Amino acid sequence: MHNPDHAQDVTAGEVLAPYLHARAADFLRGLRLHDESRSDTAGAEEAARTLRAAARRISGTLHTFRPLLDPAWADQLRTELAWLSGTLALEQACMSRLIRLVDALSRLSNGTGALNGTKGGGPVPAARGGDATGLTVGAARAGALLERQLTLARTRAHSASLQALGSARFHAVADAVALLASEVPLGPVGAAPAVEVLDGPADVAERRLLDAVAALPLTRAAHPYNADALALAAGENQDAPWHQTRLLLRLHRYATEALHTGGEPDSALYEAARALDRHRDAAEAATAAATAARTPRIAPATAYALGVLHADQRHEVEASRFAFQRAWRRTTAPVP
Repeated sequence: MHNPDHAQDVTAGEVLAPYLHARAADFLRGLRLHDESRSDTAGAEEAARTLRAAARRISGTLHTFRPLLDPAWADQLRTELAWLSGTLALEQACMSRLIRLVDALSRLSNGTGALNGTKGGGPVPAARGGDATGLTVGAARAGALLERQLTLARTRAHSASLQALGSARFHAVADAVALLASEVPLGPVGAAPAVEVLDGPADVAERRLLDAVAALPLTRAAHPYNADALALAAGENQDAPWHQTRLLLRLHRYATEALHTGGEPDSALYEAARALDRHRDAAEAATAAATAARTPRIAPATAYALGVLHADQRHEVEASRFAFQRAWRRTTAPVP
């Protein structure tokens, strides 16, 4: 990942510092938005998104370029930022999951869903006759059950977020990021010429990503939908490598951002990342549907609707894998 823009007399720290300063400024802007939002729900959500995005980028940069930084400082701040971004993400994840599942239930029960015809070029099981009636009857109850469960989870996540943002731990993180906005604690290697030491950590991040992608079953993912129930069940047990690839792709993208500040992002790489985001969302939604289906003493029609919903989201997982492999091929295509 050699960057010819790095002059021989520019140190690694001088390349990294502006990027980290900018992300720290983004974090502080999110903090101001949070302080100003008060009872403004939309403002609070925007503040949380800004804080999460900045925290992820700072944390990812500290992880990748740790050899150039003060390691104790980088590890401590990275741990705290991971705690914060993870805590703030829970509430939005619960709401997004609920919206996704309720919309899918409506689509399926109206006969326009993936499990009632064809989608993505592949046949899928259709609900007919009594099955369709059972789905219609069970969808409303399934939706109400999911709403109760996920609204409760969202309420708990909201309380956890408020508690986190009011804690001494958060204020310590904010103070550390405020210092980062003006000073980056470097290790001895950070003073070395950028052309000699910056590419190494970025190349490691890229190699880890390439190894992770190479281990994925991309040949199977070349088919947009796989309707075989056994294949879907097997896929559910194999989500972890895809989730890990998503995290490694994020680290690679952030490393590229840090070294090429101001450059145009790779559209194919961004598309691949979005496909893996959709994969994660669909996989977690399928898990939520399966969890709801295990609720004691629910009606058979409700359990049936949740089963159809689970299968629908697993089809979305397959479709996301297909979208990823198509986008990934674009990222590795030779330049003409």
